[in-house]
Amino acid sequence: MRAAGAAAQYAAAVAVRRTNDDAPEEFVLAVERLRAVRLRPEVVVEEVPAPQRIAPHAVALSADVVVDDEELATGRFVLLHDPAGQEAWEGAYRAVTFVRAALESDLGGDPLVGEIGWTWLQESLEAGGVTYTAAGCTVTRVVSESYGTLADRPPSVELEIRASWTPTDDVADHLVAWSTLLCTVGGLPPLPQGVSALPRRRS
Repeated sequence: MRAAGAAAQYAAAVAVRRTNDDAPEEFVLAVERLRAVRLRPEVVVEEVPAPQRIAPHAVALSADVVVDDEELATGRFVLLHDPAGQEAWEGAYRAVTFVRAALESDLGGDPLVGEIGWTWLQESLEAGGVTYTAAGCTVTRVVSESYGTLADRPPSVELEIRASWTPTDDVADHLVAWSTLLCTVGGLPPLPQGVSALPRRRS
């Protein structure tokens, strides 16, 4: 688990590395919008290396939901940009995301878990008030059972949601909406209406 204190400075104001000198101004502005995002304090964010071959330009952020030094969920948000656009994206930008969290073991056999994951994604985007197109999602349950000398370990279940969509408005709002999904999967209740996230300070 990533130490919460070491990455606390990323929890409110998302920081990204310097973009390539040849990046178009539109993408540079999009990165600046991501940089200005404020997330709730339980979400600890840091930049990670972005994929190089999927699109000409990309920025990637990794995030953990951490409460009392316990990691409740982890994920990644990648924003791709191809100035020429890609037919499958139906646009010039693509948000590619991943979320993973542990579930109660009795949910491992629930046939509705996949549908619930898809619903959580849709509800998070709707709650964020964002507009998008060409959304897709894969929900995976990973069930681990131990035997033999490890038989005393209880079964564990992890939920993974891999989703992508094409933003058609402010990309910063899409990062916030995705963080809502991350918190939902991690079991955090939504912030009360009208309550804003407070920034974490550098330790």
